[in-house]
Amino acid sequence: MTAAYKYVVVGGGMAADAALRGIRGQDPNGTVLMVSQEIFPPYDRPPLSKGLWKQGGRVENVWRSLDYNQLRVDLRLGVRAERIDAAAHELWLAGGVRVPYERLLLATGGAPRELAGHPRGVTYFRTVEDYFRLRRAMLGGHEAVVVGGGFIGAEMAAALTLAGKHVHLVLPEAGVLSRLLPPSLSAAITEDYAQRGVTVHAGHQVTHVEARGDDSWRVVTDAGAALDASGVVAGLGIVPRVDLMTALGVDCPDGIVVDRLGATAVEAVYAAGDVANFPSPALGRRMRMEHEDHANRHGECVGANMAGQEQAYDYLPFFYSDLFDLGFEAVGRLDSQLATVEDWVEPQKRGVVFYLEDQHVVGVLAVDLWDRMDRARALIVDGEPVGDGSRLRGRLTG
Repeated sequence: MTAAYKYVVVGGGMAADAALRGIRGQDPNGTVLMVSQEIFPPYDRPPLSKGLWKQGGRVENVWRSLDYNQLRVDLRLGVRAERIDAAAHELWLAGGVRVPYERLLLATGGAPRELAGHPRGVTYFRTVEDYFRLRRAMLGGHEAVVVGGGFIGAEMAAALTLAGKHVHLVLPEAGVLSRLLPPSLSAAITEDYAQRGVTVHAGHQVTHVEARGDDSWRVVTDAGAALDASGVVAGLGIVPRVDLMTALGVDCPDGIVVDRLGATAVEAVYAAGDVANFPSPALGRRMRMEHEDHANRHGECVGANMAGQEQAYDYLPFFYSDLFDLGFEAVGRLDSQLATVEDWVEPQKRGVVFYLEDQHVVGVLAVDLWDRMDRARALIVDGEPVGDGSRLRGRLTG
């Protein structure tokens, strides 16, 4: 058994780092331990699929700015948290080490979804180690295969193309980001990818991956295409890491369920960031979000609440993406199954998409229009009925 800590944070990502800010903002002196399976201290994840692949991208710029020594935070990197003894307020680490705690935060994020059969040679893009691995694989190669048409897949296909690689993008959906975007916008983006040299295999899946020597792979699709590449990267989303809670008998239907303070059903245990299933008053529903703004805001709020703040997390986070020359910001729910109102300054290139449910705005996407998120968030939070949405035109494009 090690010395007791007032606060123990499990996880080494952005939410965990932000939680330390929240804790120290309320309690400058309480003892703090961060336990992370990663061998690197916390870093910003968005550049891994964006800026680091551009000319001049520098990996040293991704590290978070907190000085853990100055904040008197103990770090244990490359260590797995194995179970919680909730009655004893102890966290068990690999090797049988027990850590007593007063407050415990789970900022455990998620594990990447893998291809069926777990073929060797695929980089499931999630961490800075994944970035290093893929970068090394692509140093002497020109061909890459990217699997998945969501945020990570779309961003990686664009980033690798801009880095001078030829990319095959394999996705089961009809087009890039088609689960989120209106069909016309998804189709326009997919066509733009093709015009930029990306070979898009829409509506197809990978059946197997086989080694072709030490540094080459062949990816075979259900259409019979055989794609040779130096690097194979998959962005298929994540599965929340909830095992520490489910081992206690706690149901975790989509992440760890928390209240508005970030507290779980287990005494003195909190959760924040990607893994947390939190209530959103603005949307009138529970949600789980895997984006930077939420990780930072939720992590800091929950960390502060662990240290006595008791401030409800009522914030509606925004998120963003860069796809070649196209950039967008969004807030709320983006779901291609929802009704939408499109308000274009330049069709499919510059404008706003409103997502409606029961005649209320529940999501807003701004395409190459900036500084709209505060007004977009207000539309959602205010809950003003908008009928068929026709009067929304001009609200955010001007």
